[in-house]
Amino acid sequence: MKKRVLFVCLGNICRSPAAQAVMERLVDDGEMSELFMIDSAGIGSWHTGQLPDRRMREHAQRRGYELTHRARQVRSGDFERFDYIVGMDEENMHDLRRLAPSHDAAKRVISLPDFLRHHPGQTTVPDPYYGGPRDFELALDLIEDACDGLLDWLLT
Repeated sequence: MKKRVLFVCLGNICRSPAAQAVMERLVDDGEMSELFMIDSAGIGSWHTGQLPDRRMREHAQRRGYELTHRARQVRSGDFERFDYIVGMDEENMHDLRRLAPSHDAAKRVISLPDFLRHHPGQTTVPDPYYGGPRDFELALDLIEDACDGLLDWLLT
């Protein structure tokens, strides 16, 4: 039985597609692709159908990740389709819990920063959209760290 994981950020063009790519790489490198289904989505529909932000694609590519996911909005069916819906920050978490069609569905919502191992005190994966190169690098550092922790947790 595959574990189904959906990463979610605000618009699905920076953090969540990066998290999808990072987790897919970790799973592929561990030869565990048959154990997981990984996707990403956004709270809003502003960027539906678009590739991830050019800056995030460039920074991710420098680390060996190809971000080819097309943005989509979270749908109510995602709460049944996925075992875990992973938010990037408190606002995402609040919105996801509000969108959940039931109390049981809301229990599927987890926070990616809860799985950080090497960034003590960091409680969010900040949105780099309005920032500069450092912000995109920080987001990727945090995503790599947290995805590693999340994968270990999923395998236990």
